[in-house]
Amino acid sequence: MAFTSKYKQQEYKRLQDLLSAEALADYKNELLQLYEQGWEKIIGHGDYSKWSSGLDVLPEVDVAYPNLRDVVSIGDASSCAILNEDIEASLKKLHPWRKGPFDLFGVHIDTEWRSDLKWNRVVPHIASLKDKRVLDIGCGSGYHLWRMMGEEAELALGIDPTPLFSLHFAVIKRYLPQTHAFLIPTGIDEMPSDMAMFDTVFSMGVLYHRREPLEHLLKIKGLLKEGGELVLETLVIDGDENTCLIPKGRYAKMRNVWFIPSVAMLTIWLKRLGFKDVRCVDLNITSVEEQRSTDWMTFESLNDFLDPYDKRKTIEGYPAPQRAVMLATR
Repeated sequence: MAFTSKYKQQEYKRLQDLLSAEALADYKNELLQLYEQGWEKIIGHGDYSKWSSGLDVLPEVDVAYPNLRDVVSIGDASSCAILNEDIEASLKKLHPWRKGPFDLFGVHIDTEWRSDLKWNRVVPHIASLKDKRVLDIGCGSGYHLWRMMGEEAELALGIDPTPLFSLHFAVIKRYLPQTHAFLIPTGIDEMPSDMAMFDTVFSMGVLYHRREPLEHLLKIKGLLKEGGELVLETLVIDGDENTCLIPKGRYAKMRNVWFIPSVAMLTIWLKRLGFKDVRCVDLNITSVEEQRSTDWMTFESLNDFLDPYDKRKTIEGYPAPQRAVMLATR
């Protein structure tokens, strides 16, 4: 049996068992259905055969001491008999690798985004994740789910509808099958409303892609338990409470950027929706060291999205990407 088919079945059973025993049991059937529907789309994707062939040849070894606290590192070069170049060739069949980085048996997966830098900016400010139930909306490859496990979360559940990201997640999960980190291939719109079950909900790099950003924030509020924490990371623009950039067309070559508010306007949005203790804990101009093309993501990246003569502007003439980390409590 191909690894991906076996993995899907085993992961479904692990998720089923966990949800049966969890406070999320009332939503077990809905979440399992979303898992099945998401995987139907993955298997139906035109690149699925190539992706799964990359996963099938990875070594079958037990990993005793993964490092998830400071990095996401699985084994080392001495952990398996397969040569590094063979592992690298297999993993590159899952190109492009967007979010990471990862280290797997001595192979460094140098992803487009240095998601570790974002995590290092976020984690000092948030409530402890120890023994908490956490949801990561738009989790990508699941990099931050593993770092949440490193912070001793009880459950780290990610949702993301992009098929390739589920295969990236499977690369790591195959070596950490008993960890309570899961990726359901779906979006927030499909999640059961008003679950009110999560201690912390992360939404990082999602809000500006939403046509109705307040609806997104309201949906998050319904997923949080009373007193739970929202961790919102999103594009912002300098200005007062009346300032919001609505791009005429593309922003940094992205088609689907709808609203980029100021921190002051974003604060008003959150307060109007009933969030408490709203505050901005970090502002950061995205650098070409944090987002760039690599051997693992060979397409255009941030440097190509900026004005070649003035890196303070996008190629379209808008202010260059600036990101804020906002915290709020339900």
